[in-house]
Order: sequence, then structure tokens, then C-alpha cells
Amino acid sequence: MSEVKRSKSDARELAQKLKEMVTLMEQRTRTAKIHEYLYRHVASSSILKQLHCLALKLANEHSINAAARLQLPEAELVPTLVDNNYFHFVLASDNILAASVVAKSLENLFPNASLVLIASSVSIIEVKALHHFDWLSKGKVPVLEAMEKDQRVRSQFRSGSSVIAASKSENPVVVAAKLQAPSPKYNSLMNHIRNHLPELFPSLNKVVFLDDDIVIQTDLLPLWDIDMDGKVNGAVETCRGEDKFVMSKKFKSYLNFSKPRNFDPEECAWAYGMNVFDLAAWSKTNISSTYYHWLDENLKPEFVAAGNFTSRVDSFPRPCPDHRSVWHMLGLGYQETTSFSDAESAAVVHFNGRAKPWLDIAFLHLRPLWAKYLDSSDRFIKSCHIRTS
Repeated sequence: MSEVKRSKSDARELAQKLKEMVTLMEQRTRTAKIHEYLYRHVASSSILKQLHCLALKLANEHSINAAARLQLPEAELVPTLVDNNYFHFVLASDNILAASVVAKSLENLFPNASLVLIASSVSIIEVKALHHFDWLSKGKVPVLEAMEKDQRVRSQFRSGSSVIAASKSENPVVVAAKLQAPSPKYNSLMNHIRNHLPELFPSLNKVVFLDDDIVIQTDLLPLWDIDMDGKVNGAVETCRGEDKFVMSKKFKSYLNFSKPRNFDPEECAWAYGMNVFDLAAWSKTNISSTYYHWLDENLKPEFVAAGNFTSRVDSFPRPCPDHRSVWHMLGLGYQETTSFSDAESAAVVHFNGRAKPWLDIAFLHLRPLWAKYLDSSDRFIKSCHIRTS
């Protein structure tokens, strides 16, 4: 250092070398982070062999076992499915393992509930597949058909991952969002079935809609007592909270506001996963047509913010504010820093994000919240080597 002090030229040369070293380290750190996101993207998008095994074994059981083909619920219980004295939950899933965990966690808490599984003991379970709904035809929902066949989105997901990850300038978080956004699961009819709840259940006044990556941990009966003040959707807002990654979402997080829009970029976004829907209020609105409009807009690259793919943000009016995050803890598939004790105390935990609890990339300290509802003695679970701990 004494020699450097005696020579200004040497000091400048040292400063330049230090700057180059810092730049190189930043580039390496960024590359490593993007590779992590890419590998997680591949792991979360692939079909786990245990789940594939389970699907095949259950399909075989369905074909050879007459009892497995019995209609649910039994005939004498069918009237309860339209009885508003029951608490009605709806779950749409193509993942039978995940759906079974949601059903089991619900069963432990609700002896007087009905659960409708829209999928390929709570008191009453009804199981339906998409093809059982005649009204859900291509002629009636052309926008969904267009999304199913949207080649731009599909090709970006199937063959563009390496191109997205090769970006030299974008923030790694934006790259991660771009990797996840075009996933076919967001374009499937299964993902959009919740927007047809009034057609599915014309006789019901209120339902709670559940995603298949949640676990119910406490009594949800107070949700039925919330005064929704004429609003359709009770949801957790995602712009307030200590977790600045998961709970910092506003309309500007999803939409491109470089051009004028008809709504406020600072408007708080909200979460799916566990939603209270007032179907009586919904039937008096034009939500469905608004939803189709935004689905169409989603196909325009200038509409959606970089890396995002959204159709929900303006379909529903501002959600009911009483559905607070104490009911619905988000981000267990994103945030490894979430503590087990905090998650255990939430009414519902939501493993939204890539690290689903049934995947090998799940956060090990959070997985027990989900895995405890798996039956380790079940012959299908055992034969497919599905971990229950």
C-alpha cells in the first residue's frame, strides 16, 4: 500500500482491477442465481415419477374394481349438494395426491361439509371430471380454446427456457417470473374452471374455492359469517405484510402501464388459493364477460408486464377486505425463510411457488405440514414409494 500511495498511476490501475474483479463476481453470482431458477423451473415443471406411478395404478384400479367406479356421493346424499345449510368447498385439480391431502385436512375439521372434487372422509364428496360438464364446450368458451392453442405461449415454455435464462441484462427475479409465467398449467381449462362457479352450482349461495397446494389447519366456519357487503370475492390482498417478496404485489406487478390503463397501478392485487365466492352476488354481475375480455388481452405482449401472465386482476371488483392473511398464509413454495412455527399457526397454508411439498425441491422443514395428511399404510402410496415424512 505504501508503494501505491507513492504512485498515483499504480493506484488507478489497482482501482481498475478491483472494479473488474467486482464486476466479474457480480456476473458469476447473477449467472449462478439464474441457473438455480432454471433448474428449479425444470424440476417443478416435470412430472414426478411417483405421481405418474400413482396415476397409472389408480387408473388400473378404476378399470378392474367395480367399487372404484361407484358414483360419489351416494344417491340419498345428492340433495345435500344443493343444500345451503351445508358448507360447500370446491377443489379443482389434476393432481390426485395433492387433492387427497386437501380433502383429508378438510375432513378433520368439517363434519358438516360438502367437497366437490373436479378432478380426473369429508361428510360428502362429489367427484366430477371436466367432460361431465356439457355446458363447458368449445362453442361456449372460445377464449379458453384460444388460450389452450396459443402457440406463442406454448413454444416459449417448451423450447424457450434456455433462451430466457440466457438473458444478459435482466434481473434474475424477472427471469424466474418469465420462466414460470408461460407454463401450460396457467392455460388449461382446469385452471379456469373457477370462473364458471355460478354455472357449476346455480343453486348455491356461497362456496369456498380451494387450490390443491393448500392445507387447512383450523376451523374455517367464520368465513361464512363475513359480511362481504355485496362483493363477489373474499381474498387475501397481496400488497401488505412483512414478507416483501410474496406480499408486495400490486397491479403494476402484473400489467404493463407504459400505456394508459383504465385502473390504478397502485391497486392492491389479491391471491387465489382460498377464496370465498358469493355466487348470488356474482350472478348479478358481468364478471364472466369481463374475464373473457382480459383473457384475450393477456395474449397481447404489450398488455402484460415482463414475465407475467394474468387474467384475474380486473375480472372481479375489489375483493372483500375482511379476508386477511391470518386466514391464508402464502409463499410456502417460494420462501425457505418461512418459519415452521409461523406456518403452523396459520389457518390455511399455501404452497404457492415452485417448491411444491410433493416435489423433491420442497423445503424440508415445511413439508411436514403437508405430509402428515398422507397415509403411509395406503397400498398405492407404498407401492409408488411416495415419501410420507
